[in-house]
Amino acid sequence: MSKKALATLFDLESQERGGSPSFMSQTLSKDPQPTSDGDGGRIPLEEWLPITESRKGNVYTATFHLFCSGLGLQVLLLPAAFAALGWVWGVIILTVGFAWKLYTIWLLVHLHEAVHGIRFSRYLRLAIASFGVKLGKLLGIFPVMYLSGGACSILVITGGKTIKQLVHIMSEDGKVPLTTLQCFVIFSCLAVVMCQFPNLNSLFGLSLIGGVMAIAYCTAIWSLPLASIPHRNQNNISYATKDTSFDTIFNAIGLIAISFRGNNLILEIQGTLPSDSKNPSRKTMWRAVVISHVFIAVCMFLVAIVVYWAYGDKIPATGGPIGNYLELYEQDYSKRAACFIHITFIINCLCSYPINLMPACDNAEMVYTTKRHKPCSVFVRMMFRVFLCLVCFFVAVGFTFLPYLAVLIGAIGLLVTFTYPCFMWISIKQPQRESLMWWFNVSVGSIGASFSVLFVVASALRLADKGLHANFFNP
Repeated sequence: MSKKALATLFDLESQERGGSPSFMSQTLSKDPQPTSDGDGGRIPLEEWLPITESRKGNVYTATFHLFCSGLGLQVLLLPAAFAALGWVWGVIILTVGFAWKLYTIWLLVHLHEAVHGIRFSRYLRLAIASFGVKLGKLLGIFPVMYLSGGACSILVITGGKTIKQLVHIMSEDGKVPLTTLQCFVIFSCLAVVMCQFPNLNSLFGLSLIGGVMAIAYCTAIWSLPLASIPHRNQNNISYATKDTSFDTIFNAIGLIAISFRGNNLILEIQGTLPSDSKNPSRKTMWRAVVISHVFIAVCMFLVAIVVYWAYGDKIPATGGPIGNYLELYEQDYSKRAACFIHITFIINCLCSYPINLMPACDNAEMVYTTKRHKPCSVFVRMMFRVFLCLVCFFVAVGFTFLPYLAVLIGAIGLLVTFTYPCFMWISIKQPQRESLMWWFNVSVGSIGASFSVLFVVASALRLADKGLHANFFNP
């Protein structure tokens, strides 16, 4: 399909009236209303939705969003992956995965305005433009909405349990006055308040705080072992991999893969940037990507390598909530250091929550505005966000064991990061068939899809072997 045909069929920046209220319309407005800030082709609907309501972002705000959404609790699973893979394969797979993620981000950044006059400011809309309405929705709705709501549910679980651990560390008698459910409620109430910012661009302050907190706890985690080198006894630590079975190895690779998060928000973050013919948003966005991922790479590699060096085979290869190995920090270091790690981690989870929830909020408001033909009032917007936060809370309470299924359920979301962007590039850019770029994207996308299947199989085999103590509605 030519770019002109794509522009006609998928004019996603036009008024959505009379069509499907979910995600896009197949009917086009004949009188789009451009704005005066250089974003030609924007129309009122885009100005009413929280992702694109404000396009006054810059390289700094984009950097903050990218860093906060790209570095989170999953980085604490990397030492567990190294414990199963060993030094050589751990470093190789982490390096290849990071380069792979950067490549697919580059594809998404350049696909954002691949069709003249159209800005694909939502991942799902790019999927629809690439694969067609039916297939695009089939392939895109569940992974994108899962990454939005599912990530928030896991943040409630992890953040709530970390609050309980923090209270336990701070208590003098070792007793915890709060139940797990009460900790979930505390975290969710704070998250509801933080979700009331009007649009994605207005969250840049939270992203800055969340990014600083991520750097803080990552730095504490890798620097504490280095600071105690003179007092450490490494003789009792082994770096030999004991279990080389298929399910263990691929579960470890899956733990590394799910640490590469945030690709589902790349287009949305780029949508907050102004763009015109002289200064397209891709230039600003790519600068932000480079800056943010330098810090992300430093944190990921140092946490993985130093923590594995410090604890070796003492690290549980299964991972778990915020890395079960953090219990070792409570034993080896002061109470003050343990409290610092937990507090900064909790704040990072709280700041990440609104950013991850924003695509779900945007979709809920899109359904409302296409039916009512008017923007959401402050009260309606607040109620939508309270409702979505309640859904995430009840999922967290009902399925508290979700972090232990990280690889199994995370394999679905990996398609968004490692596979879809490659085939989207082929569909939109239409490189010459069997050219180098065509073959490279087909190969990379196919390998990503294959790994996703292997991760599901490996995780299922591991669950069949080890079992799972599912505690439904019993946090």
